[in-house]
Formats: sequence, structure tokens, C-alpha cells
Amino acid sequence: MMDILKGALCLEGGSLRGLFTAGVLDAFLDNDLYIEYVNGVSAGSMNGMNYVSKQRGRSKRINLKYLHDKRYISFKNMFTSRQIFNFDFLFGDISNKYDPFDWEAFNDKSQKYEAVATDVITGESTYFDRDECSDIVAGVEASASIPVMSKMIDVEGRKYLDGGVSTSIAYKRAFDLGYPRAVVVLTREEGYRKKPVNKVNESIYKRYFKPLPRLVDKLMSVPERYNAMQKEMEALANEGKLLIIRPPKKVIVQRLEKSVAKLESLYNEGYEEGLKNIENIKKFLSQNL
Repeated sequence: MMDILKGALCLEGGSLRGLFTAGVLDAFLDNDLYIEYVNGVSAGSMNGMNYVSKQRGRSKRINLKYLHDKRYISFKNMFTSRQIFNFDFLFGDISNKYDPFDWEAFNDKSQKYEAVATDVITGESTYFDRDECSDIVAGVEASASIPVMSKMIDVEGRKYLDGGVSTSIAYKRAFDLGYPRAVVVLTREEGYRKKPVNKVNESIYKRYFKPLPRLVDKLMSVPERYNAMQKEMEALANEGKLLIIRPPKKVIVQRLEKSVAKLESLYNEGYEEGLKNIENIKKFLSQNL
């Protein structure tokens, strides 16, 4: 019987910068560190799936092995099927044949899991609970669908996009569910702040999402809300409510990075930071009891 810590784990997105998170979570799995509630935004939702299914190394294997495979990531896909990341391939051939996903372990009720996506009409966050959503794969695809680069995903009759548009890091969700403390894994270094949306992207958003004014407002305010969250998280960490794990130095990996060496290095940094924090997390979450 595995020992599960009562607490919350909230995972940031960042596309291929999620290799840092993959490293952190593999360190947790290697040390039998299981946290009761897990939520993820965008790439964080995918990392969260492999953590809950306890498939050590799977996130790293898939992203490095298929990095240059056009069936997985392709700008051509973006124009033909409106998917820069081909989820049909990821949740189809990869998950069924090449690197099978362990659905039985993932569905074990001892851990709770939610993927965070953005409702394109309201611009607000929706939390897809593995045990309540009729199609959790669609929920995860929605969470990781980058605006403009990906099509909107239909989940239970509504359309969704990237969870990061409405909530970059869903630590408030953990508090709302009654967890007094949460572990947060970020994919940017301390002090990182987003710059305002530039004029080119602003005009693309306004034109592309013209029928969805609330979504446009949310897209335009992402940097401001993200930066405010960083400040709030630092304050909550000082109050003992959050334990933050983040890259120890400036992240030079791009969202759609092409260098396997850079991604491997970021993964290794994540693994080291994960290892360093095992005992801290146990102590931190034991206060919840």
C-alpha cells in the first residue's frame, strides 16, 4: 500500500519547458513521493497524467524521442489540422502502441487529478476532474491547446483552449478544495516576469477571436495576471502556504525548443530540484494532518 501525502500539487505549463517538471516528478516517483491532489495547466496537465499513472520517465521519453517527428510536432499540422502538437498521435499510436499509457494506474482513486482549461466563451477556468469528466483525454487536450496554434477542443458540448489563458498556475484551486498547503512546480526561474502582449499578437488575437470578446480580454491580460500571481505566490510561500519548486537559473529553453541537449539539461535540473525537495515536501505537507 503506497503512502499518499495529504496535500496538493499544482503544475505550470510552458510546452517543452515542461521537461523541467518531468524531471521533478520523476524524482518524486523514484522516492515514492505521492501527493493526494494533482492539477496541471497545459503541459502541466500531461506531466500530471504520467505522474498519477506512476510512469517514471514517460514524459521525457516521448518529448525527446518524438521531438523531430512531424507526426508529433509540426508547423504544417498547425495549418492543416490546427494542431501544432498532434494529440491524435500522442493519445493514439504513442499511448496505445509505442509507449502505452497505464490507464488502470491513472484511474486509481487514491489520487485525485484535474486538468485546467479555458472556456472560450466565458474566458474562465474549467477544472476537468478525471472521475467526473466523461472524456478526460479531451479535457487534457483542451488544457494544452495553444491559442491560434491549435484548434478549440470540444469537451461535453463546450469549446475550450489552453488553461494558461485563464489560470497560469492553479494553486487557488487547491485552497478552494480545502487544502491548506500546496506544492507548486513552475517552469520559469525566480524573478521572471512576462512582457505585455505586443501589437502584432494583439491584432492577431482581436482578428482571430473576434466573436469571443471575453477570451480576447483574457489573452490580453495574461502577462499582468501572471506577474501578479508570481508576487502572490512569493508572499504565500513566505506565509508557509506554498512550497515552490522552480528552475534554479535562467531558462533558455523555448516553448517549441528543437535542441534535445537543452531539453535533457532542463530535465536534469528538474530532477535535481525534485530530489533536493523530497524531505522538505514531506515536512511541509505533514503539517496538513
